[in-house]
Amino acid sequence: MRQRVVRVALTAVLVALVLLAVPLALAIRSSLYADQRDALERAALAGAVRVSPDYATGDPVELPPPPDGGRLGLYDPQLRLRAGSGPRTGDDTARRALTGTVTRSTGGGELVAAVPVSHDERVIGVVRVSSAVQDVRDRVLVGWALLLGVAVLALAVAVLVARRQARALAAPLEGLSRHCRAVTGGDLSARAAPSAIGEIDQVARTHNEMLHSLAELLRRERSFTANASHQLRTPLTGLQLTLEAGLEHDDTRPVLEEALDATRRLHRTVEEVLRLSNSAGLPRPVAPDRPVTGLLRETEERWHGLFAREGRRLECDTGEVPDDVRVPGGPIAEILGVLLDNARLHGHGTVRVTVRDLDDALALDIADEGTADGDSARLFERGHTEGGAGTGIGLALARDLAVSFGGRLSLANRAPTTFTLLLPVRAAGGHQADDRNESDGRRGDADPQDGAGQGGG
Repeated sequence: MRQRVVRVALTAVLVALVLLAVPLALAIRSSLYADQRDALERAALAGAVRVSPDYATGDPVELPPPPDGGRLGLYDPQLRLRAGSGPRTGDDTARRALTGTVTRSTGGGELVAAVPVSHDERVIGVVRVSSAVQDVRDRVLVGWALLLGVAVLALAVAVLVARRQARALAAPLEGLSRHCRAVTGGDLSARAAPSAIGEIDQVARTHNEMLHSLAELLRRERSFTANASHQLRTPLTGLQLTLEAGLEHDDTRPVLEEALDATRRLHRTVEEVLRLSNSAGLPRPVAPDRPVTGLLRETEERWHGLFAREGRRLECDTGEVPDDVRVPGGPIAEILGVLLDNARLHGHGTVRVTVRDLDDALALDIADEGTADGDSARLFERGHTEGGAGTGIGLALARDLAVSFGGRLSLANRAPTTFTLLLPVRAAGGHQADDRNESDGRRGDADPQDGAGQGGG
């Protein structure tokens, strides 16, 4: 910022100096040459008035002294030097002066002025004055050197002023940048300080107002999450204790066991939602606590009846995945629940859940026989639904859960509709699956394409 302000100021000053100094330099040169020619002409006129008409008969001529470093001479009509100094024969300048006009010329390294001497309306001679061009050039160079010195001084002053103004302009912006970094680091109490620049103060005030609104919104959201979690945990715990006590009666045992499983799943759901709200959208390690094969068996047992009542089938295939491969059971169970419910509500035909081993990761494909419609760019947007069905939260929640433990959820195919969940895995001994296979990465053909889904779930 500071360097940019200084560069802009210096550029403006340099342009101004060039636009001013070049014409001024040309004016100095033209003025010095014109002054020298005028001085020569005055010296020639002063010499012409001292010439007597009788000089041709031998009357001595008293000419004034020539200019410094110059020559002054009197020439007769035959252009012969009769008095003073100069070339022995008059040049073209003197010849033109015999016509009765004052002449000037530059040539042979000299500035020349010639004035005719008249008597009884007849030219009886010419007074010629000359000086070296180099003398004028030296004076021009001196003038240009002075002009350059003034320009350098002006440029130095401009640099000092520009640096001072750059500091004055950049300091409030740098302070605002430090404030933004503090806010990014989590200090929501930081506020931008005022400055002496109205425009920057306006930005700072607007930023502070926005930060206050965001902090208040975040406070309310966190309070809501914490209160909802606290209020749900208590009744769920009470319900769980009641159902466990009811297990003592044999006639109600199957129902109570099913209800107890439901409350446990609900409890895990609350825990996952709470963990997600505390993750701030960043991947965080989650302990791989459940074998993937066991997780799929539980999922099939839970969802088989729902699909069967609608005349549809649910198939789960773990392929050649070893039984000791563990995954984070909580979030993956929630993601599978969202995707299966989405397939049940918006899909058709048989639903297949397939696990593929990708060495350092697993790919879970959830496919049905339907076709995904709608805008692919809005697939996982929160609140977006297809055909007005659902709340538009499910797929967005599933995507966020996948990201929260370092996984990835995407639509791999539109027809038949196939969602693919990529997730890191660990073996039972705690080693990465790629250590077992000594693999350095996923196969390139396992990366599914992003796209659009059937509905918002």
